[in-house]
Amino acid sequence: MATTSMSKRRQKAGDETKVRGRILEAAFRAFRKSGYATTSTLEIATRARVSKRELYELVGNKQEMLIACISERAKRLDVPADLPVLRNRETLEQVLTSFGTKFVNEVSDPAVIAVFRLAIAEAVQAPEVARALNSIGREASRAALRKIMAEAQASRLLMGRPAELAEQFGGLLWRDLLVSLLLGVAERPTPREIAGRACDAAATFLQLHPLPNDAPAC
Repeated sequence: MATTSMSKRRQKAGDETKVRGRILEAAFRAFRKSGYATTSTLEIATRARVSKRELYELVGNKQEMLIACISERAKRLDVPADLPVLRNRETLEQVLTSFGTKFVNEVSDPAVIAVFRLAIAEAVQAPEVARALNSIGREASRAALRKIMAEAQASRLLMGRPAELAEQFGGLLWRDLLVSLLLGVAERPTPREIAGRACDAAATFLQLHPLPNDAPAC
């Protein structure tokens, strides 16, 4: 009996996870089409084929849906737990290239660009969209990059403040690409172009920050 009861609970949890995912996808589509401020919870519930009661029980109100949508995408920008130990500049360059490739690939995704456009469009009527994107979405990438820079500094491979180093690398990585994507005047780069962009940014960044005199060469 206990095994049967546990199996039913697991099945229910799995079903709720699927429905929650459907609700968030419906919310995201509605926000993109109609704008955050004018989208109603009824419209989202109708799109997701659920009742408003289910919607509130599984996700919450409209702002909670927005935060969940952004949070799901932000998770993809975390630094992996198995980050290699930064013992030399070659490893640091590889890590920066890998991170840069992932960063540009994720953020240039049309769905993520749509979130940025939504935040810009709703900046006056619904400033919570921009606040959520900045504090959850953008902070995930900034924190991940700061962590890499802090570890490189601790290993005496870089000099400077991690936050400033991270900002500089981000500038070299993106240049004007993000603005061009938001304006719709540039196509999303191919995987090969993204990898090349990340490699160039990492190499240029390290040229701008020579190895400290007292740091180990290898």
